[in-house]
Amino acid sequence: MADPIVVDDPGDPRLHDYTGLTDVELRRRREPAEGLFIAEGEKVIRRALEAGYQMRSMLLSAKWLETMGDVIDTVTAPVYLVRPELAEQVTGYHVHRGALAAMCRKPALSAPQVLAGARRVVVMEAVNDHTNVGAIFRSAAALGMDGVLLSPDCADPLYRRSVKVSMGAVFAVPHARLENWPGGLEMTGRAGFRLLALTPHEKAVPLDTAVAKGPERIALMLGAEGTGLSRQALSAADEWVRIPMADGIDSLNVGAAAAVAFYVASNGRGRAPR
Repeated sequence: MADPIVVDDPGDPRLHDYTGLTDVELRRRREPAEGLFIAEGEKVIRRALEAGYQMRSMLLSAKWLETMGDVIDTVTAPVYLVRPELAEQVTGYHVHRGALAAMCRKPALSAPQVLAGARRVVVMEAVNDHTNVGAIFRSAAALGMDGVLLSPDCADPLYRRSVKVSMGAVFAVPHARLENWPGGLEMTGRAGFRLLALTPHEKAVPLDTAVAKGPERIALMLGAEGTGLSRQALSAADEWVRIPMADGIDSLNVGAAAAVAFYVASNGRGRAPR
């Protein structure tokens, strides 16, 4: 095991990647510009490395040295050992999982790259809550979705909170940002995908009915919590679809709705979940 580097000064420039992790606006600007993201917790760090992301450094408290020993042995990045109080002072919160890693971002995929060979994809519009984005990626990975496309104003899937909630599933599902919106929806349609817009609108048909019609390639469109899909996105859809609900309930949290929709869409016969 390489010798960890003990750091006892919160202002040490070597800890720059970890400063102010709770300042969302700052991190949203800094991380893509500096080509990094933060992986939190043993499982997430391992999954990032397994997915081929390169480590810049790791920040640990002493009790995690043994647990992360095999990881430390396989990376060339420096490992900074800090007291829990200092980690909290640097990051801005109590790092209860004990291990953080600054990882290098990979070159961004393009939408055509994500769509090539895909059968079922997700299109998110203005989903700017990092927890919801992480939950949607986790369900997408678990329920057979082949890729995710994001509108320009969606939250960053590689933001720490998104990565953490997804349990590293953001590394397993190819994703790309549609810089042209809503024009990117037309491009998705031209690529052979039928655009199904999830909405509680009374004109929407049950999702399982729409999926059963075919064709093989389907793009499920999800909007932000509360506001849903925009008029432009709804206009670009081939069909409006809904998840049948009990009387008096018209919608689910977008993360929960996504999980149900992915289950139905991934089942080739469009059979509704029981």
